[in-house]
Amino acid sequence: MTLSRLTPLYHATLGFENFFQDIEKFLDSDLKTTTSTFPPHNILKLDDNRYVVELAVAGFSEKDIDITTLDGELVIKGNKEDKADSGEYLHRGIGLRSFTKTLRLADTVEVQGAEYKDGILRIGLVNVIPDHKKPRKIEIGTIPTSSTGIERVRELLNERGNNYETE
Repeated sequence: MTLSRLTPLYHATLGFENFFQDIEKFLDSDLKTTTSTFPPHNILKLDDNRYVVELAVAGFSEKDIDITTLDGELVIKGNKEDKADSGEYLHRGIGLRSFTKTLRLADTVEVQGAEYKDGILRIGLVNVIPDHKKPRKIEIGTIPTSSTGIERVRELLNERGNNYETE
């Protein structure tokens, strides 16, 4: 493992290696590509687990837009062909260029669907927290014998000479 800016956190945490690697990758990336401003977008939090990403994509049709997820990233691409315009523009402020917008998603966030209406693309996301990651109360008491995980811990402690026995 190479030293990084987050190395001091490794000794106080367990199981966060991928998270720290993602942060390092983000910090090392070209911020111009990760923070592009075109097209403008909003991220709405509807409740604790539901989100909507809105992109202002006026001038694009549904067939011009491609939405994919890969390796924890939501990638939205808009491909607009340059057309020969009839007429001379005195001012052209409406952006109709092709774009790629990439948003990093947590492992538990899933895309639920998308809609395009009135020049706004909306993508619904939900944070699906698996049961094994939800908080649960651990009762102190006897351990069932079917719990092979704790039995292995006892074996390892005994191998080290800790003489861990249960009543």
